Amino acid sequence: MNATIGKKIRKYREDKGISQEELAEKLHISRSTYQRIENGETNSWVNHIENICTSLDVAMEDLLKPDEGYTQINSNNTEQTNDNGGGVIQNQTNNYSTPEKLIEQYEERIKELKELVEYWKSKAEGSK
Repeated sequence: MNATIGKKIRKYREDKGISQEELAEKLHISRSTYQRIENGETNSWVNHIENICTSLDVAMEDLLKPDEGYTQINSNNTEQTNDNGGGVIQNQTNNYSTPEKLIEQYEERIKELKELVEYWKSKAEGSK
């Protein structure tokens, strides 16, 4: 997921004609830290998502939504695959066919989201 987000961030940054150094400065991080975000080597983009979106004038949903051709396992155990033609193909799956790697990715994402919630809670408490 980090690599996908990093590629999208790079694309939006390049489309705006902003250098890595300029965006890193706006985010108050080093260029090397920013470069690791774009290269998908870190998940620290989560901590900067709001400022990244503001700086690149992009909606958070556009940055986080899956690309075309993705496969997503839904809570009702159906697999949705975007067929690149605008349609969605659904296939029934079962609980025990989910790869361990996918489970690990979901667990990592849940952890990232929990950290993000805690971050925003602390920011909200600090502004009172």
